[in-house]
Amino acid sequence: MTVHTADVVIVGGGSGGYAAAIRASELGRRVIVVESDKVGGTCLHRGCVPTKALLHVGETADAVRDAAGLGVTASLEGIDVPAMHAFRTDLVAKKYKGLQGLLRARGIEILAGTGRIVGPGEVAVGDDRITAADIVIATGAHTRTLPGIDIGGRILSSEEALALDEIPSRVVVLGGGVIGVEFASLWRSLGAEVVVVEAASELVPAEDEILRSQLARAFRKRGIETRLGSPFRAVEQDADGVRLELADGTTVAGDYLLVAVGRAPSTAGLGLEEAGVALDRGFVVTDPELRTSVPGIWAVGDVVAGPQLAHRGFQHGIAVAERIAGQSPVVVPDEVVPRIVYTSPELAAVGLTRAQAEERHGADAIRVVDYNLAGNARSEILGGGGIARVIRRVDGPVIGVHLAGPRVGELIASAQLVVGWEAHPEDIAPYLSAHPTQSEALGEAFLALAGKPLHVL
Repeated sequence: MTVHTADVVIVGGGSGGYAAAIRASELGRRVIVVESDKVGGTCLHRGCVPTKALLHVGETADAVRDAAGLGVTASLEGIDVPAMHAFRTDLVAKKYKGLQGLLRARGIEILAGTGRIVGPGEVAVGDDRITAADIVIATGAHTRTLPGIDIGGRILSSEEALALDEIPSRVVVLGGGVIGVEFASLWRSLGAEVVVVEAASELVPAEDEILRSQLARAFRKRGIETRLGSPFRAVEQDADGVRLELADGTTVAGDYLLVAVGRAPSTAGLGLEEAGVALDRGFVVTDPELRTSVPGIWAVGDVVAGPQLAHRGFQHGIAVAERIAGQSPVVVPDEVVPRIVYTSPELAAVGLTRAQAEERHGADAIRVVDYNLAGNARSEILGGGGIARVIRRVDGPVIGVHLAGPRVGELIASAQLVVGWEAHPEDIAPYLSAHPTQSEALGEAFLALAGKPLHVL
């Protein structure tokens, strides 16, 4: 048995884990990261990065189809699937190599294997032991399925869907949340027929109703079929395809079925309960500063209940490393964590939805401005349409920003600053947005909320 010593041991090398490792090292701590697969985690290897790479391929294909409207003579001869996947894997490999080099340069040790807490300040990795004053749980999440559905063959999780070596002629997506609608958008751009089955009454049900309606309208226009309010009853597959029976007795069929019903925290087998760490539905229970119920054990990212987003885990990791070093960082509240859905059109949001704002403050205590992006020159250049919704408390700060349109995800960082700093529209309105840019849409909404609209009626 080999015994390793460190100041901080981090179990999991995904977004939250490696961020905690880098920041702790910068603050003079000796760090060991335990990782069962590859540093970078799901986001880099099987989630955010490769998915968005393929979505860019789909966006490019759509741009070629629409080129004639811009005066460009072009035709789409097809999708070279091996080349598409080479683009994806090369990008991931480049980012992985860069991350490995970054961790080496910080002197961070990576120990391959599965970590398990075996005592106070002690983690086992196979026959090895690591002792450290602080332990950070950063093991992320894994794909969920539903009773009666086993992943395999023509039934895919998002990980198998990423590497699918063909473009289906028809595909069924079970789940209308973020992962489901992104794959639906991708496959439609690549030329497949798509049907999305969702038990709730709307797509992306956690988002503001104006974003839900924008996405539903876009999916109808693009020919993506949706079966909403339709729980599944049973599934069958054979060599030719998959049939999904719904609760109303109807069926939908396709070459493949993507199961996109969410992700569950990866906390089993870590020895958490034996160590006295409190769990709730598999999630690690923490205080607002990400301490668990056991002193010296912390948790970050997707193992903590809340939005399962890489940038949330990244921010958690930095905050925990600074807290361990005796600093007093701010942990960004979940409602101020920005959210992006990379469909066509993109959706982006931060803060409260209109329904949440009305429930919390009362309908008479908020004011909402909707700015149609058809009035924004840059949005029209990029493909047109969309909406910017900004919500404020009456005589108070901005509490929600919701955007739909081409590439609006690039605007959400500035919106997060406004919401996170509780800025008033009157304070923001004097600041200029360059023309022509999409950021002008937010500027117009802030002007309207400050009582001096230019283009908002």
